[in-house]
Amino acid sequence: MCFGYDGDAALRESLERKGASRRGLIRGAAAGAAGATVLAGSPAFAGKPGRHPGKGHGHDHGRQREVPTDLISIQLYTLRAAMTDRAAILRQLDQLAKFGYERVERAGLYPKETGLDTAAKLKAEFDARGIWASSSHDGISTVDGDATRLDPAKLNKKLDDANTFRQKYIVVPYLNSTSKADWQRWAEQMNTEAAAARRRGLRYGYHNHAHEFTIDLGGGLTPWDILTSELDRRLVHLEVDLYWAYTGGVNTGAGDPLRFAIDVIRSAPQEVRQYHVKDRHGADAAALYEEEPGDMADLGLGVIDFPAIFKKHQVEEYIVENDTPDFHPAATANTGFRYLEGLQF
Repeated sequence: MCFGYDGDAALRESLERKGASRRGLIRGAAAGAAGATVLAGSPAFAGKPGRHPGKGHGHDHGRQREVPTDLISIQLYTLRAAMTDRAAILRQLDQLAKFGYERVERAGLYPKETGLDTAAKLKAEFDARGIWASSSHDGISTVDGDATRLDPAKLNKKLDDANTFRQKYIVVPYLNSTSKADWQRWAEQMNTEAAAARRRGLRYGYHNHAHEFTIDLGGGLTPWDILTSELDRRLVHLEVDLYWAYTGGVNTGAGDPLRFAIDVIRSAPQEVRQYHVKDRHGADAAALYEEEPGDMADLGLGVIDFPAIFKKHQVEEYIVENDTPDFHPAATANTGFRYLEGLQF
């Protein structure tokens, strides 16, 4: 799930329409864990710890790089279970700063009783800790009761908040339908919103799950086909969730889900500017953490070869996320930062 949206359920429903079983495909233990070893052979041990940021982003130029520490972020939805009231929210922000995070991706504001229900109030707490809310997840701003029309007031409020935080990015977190017309309409709406965002100095993106690759809209056409063909590449970028892209490879029957994920990144006409860096449990390691094969994993405890992905394409933000932390949300945050800092590829 990302920001309250159940990507796992969306994937399961798309597979059930094709007659596939949850355990046979959505978990994909054999495909997802092929060639993986546990713990000592995990990608967690592939990174050399360090505080020496690399520079730039783009495609592989044949030299070794590191993940720049100032580009490591975290989706705050990861910490939701530990952010239950004002005091808890502030404790978690203190922890993030202590771990080394200089930026976060917002998942909305907080309830009024927390006193953190406006952009200005929440930004003040970020500023006090040296944290920049550089990105946010925000749905398309449509009229209540009429999803075919954009609501200018809602859109302006969303962009006003983003500007208050001095964000660089604003990202649509989730869409789901089996209707080709819906995906076409959403692409048009996102293009319109992206143009408005650009006028405000914001970059506008879309965040994938796995069902964009598995839903058949007819004749083998998928939502990903619609989005990548109709989103204006001059205005809309992609925030590729690496767990979901890899899982999409498992569930489409790709022989190599890692290659599938890399192809998703490199074949899209839109720029890939952000990653959600989220790992995936393999068959053996899952038993150690009481997780099912295919479940989300804390970074380095799963089977996804992130250095191989980063070698092919670097981005402007590496956003740690685990919707279901293996141990405790703060541990997930710390593990994610420690894994990524100085990771060589």
